[in-house]
Amino acid sequence: MIQPLRSELTRYLRTETVGGSILLVAAAVAVIWANSPWADAYTALRDWQVGPSAIHLNLSLNTWAQDGLLAVFFFVAGLELKRELVVGELADRKKALLPIIAAVGGVILPALIALTVGWGTPGIEQAWAIPVATDIAFALGVLALTGSRIPASARVFLLSLAVVDDLLAIIIIAALFTTSIAMLWLLGAVACLAAYAYAQHRRITTPLLYVPLALLAWYSMHEAGIHATLAGVALGLLTRVRRDPGEAEAPATRLEHRIQPFSAGFCVPVFALFASGVPLGREVLESMFTDRIALAIILGLLVGKTVGIFGVSWVAVRLGLATKPGNLGFRDMFALSVLGAIGFTVSLLVAELALEGAEAETAKAAVLLTSLTASLIGSALLLRRGRVHHARANAAGSATGQKRPHSGEPEDDTLRRAGRRHTGGAQT
Repeated sequence: MIQPLRSELTRYLRTETVGGSILLVAAAVAVIWANSPWADAYTALRDWQVGPSAIHLNLSLNTWAQDGLLAVFFFVAGLELKRELVVGELADRKKALLPIIAAVGGVILPALIALTVGWGTPGIEQAWAIPVATDIAFALGVLALTGSRIPASARVFLLSLAVVDDLLAIIIIAALFTTSIAMLWLLGAVACLAAYAYAQHRRITTPLLYVPLALLAWYSMHEAGIHATLAGVALGLLTRVRRDPGEAEAPATRLEHRIQPFSAGFCVPVFALFASGVPLGREVLESMFTDRIALAIILGLLVGKTVGIFGVSWVAVRLGLATKPGNLGFRDMFALSVLGAIGFTVSLLVAELALEGAEAETAKAAVLLTSLTASLIGSALLLRRGRVHHARANAAGSATGQKRPHSGEPEDDTLRRAGRRHTGGAQT
């Protein structure tokens, strides 16, 4: 049998929530630094170019963070999505349907709102994608801080939704920001991915093979003209998640243990450090409420993500297409939907890819403002729902003459039962 789902999920959540806290610190440092007397030093560091120019990798630190460090982040996201699809919550079709539908709704509606608000504005043909993504680390960090009394199923739902959401976002990035494709390099990337998948099938374990293959796949994707983070997602999805008999842990589990802390604690915060340094002068703050692209981002994130996630979830449950997560009511799901409006990491990435100069700075300021607003509103709603769940647990305990744990505590038992339902095999 594989290790219980409990240990894997709680480890993932702990890593992401700690990473979310580091992410917030990095973003705060960037904003303060970019608006301080030392702003020129920040810009110089962000634009400092390093790397071998002979192979077209003489890139700025900001670009290295976008294309390199975020590839690690998306590799972890790919691992988690594959694990959820094969042995996790998404392996049950009825349970999987709700976060998948919610993620799709949370991508389509923000895009439609952004296109409608910004229609006719130069740059909106790519900037509409800015509000489509949910930040996993940021959202889980807020949930951990303010939603401790919410049932554990809330964490599973939000995690599953955010992982699917990230996959959709990276597909959009690949489609929107690929202007031309170098077919030979693309074939090289495909060959590397095929070799990686074959090595997984043959149960090869040495990193002496996988590390060069991963680097070559990333470089080939970069040279092909496709955003290199796509290589990270593809490699994650090709990694085996079921352990063989006698195997201590599956490759995906082993890689998550080793790479995820690096991703959550270093890769994403460093990206945030370089992406969040927005000069928040009077001109930028005023333009956020007059610039149509900025308004498209604010409304797309705050209204589009919340209504898109909650609306399609409500309809799917009412029509019997999917079931609500255990012990969660619609008010709980609405609070989680507000957390879905925290765009941050991927939204900042898309803003830098879609826009330039002052327009990019205004767009990033809109992302930061909206993500902060969504986190505050979501926190208030979660605290209120937590008090409701706590009161119900106490009332139920009084009725039976026993002290019941608050609703956030049954997580271990719930996840332990879930873990017992999954068994390992020799499948990929």
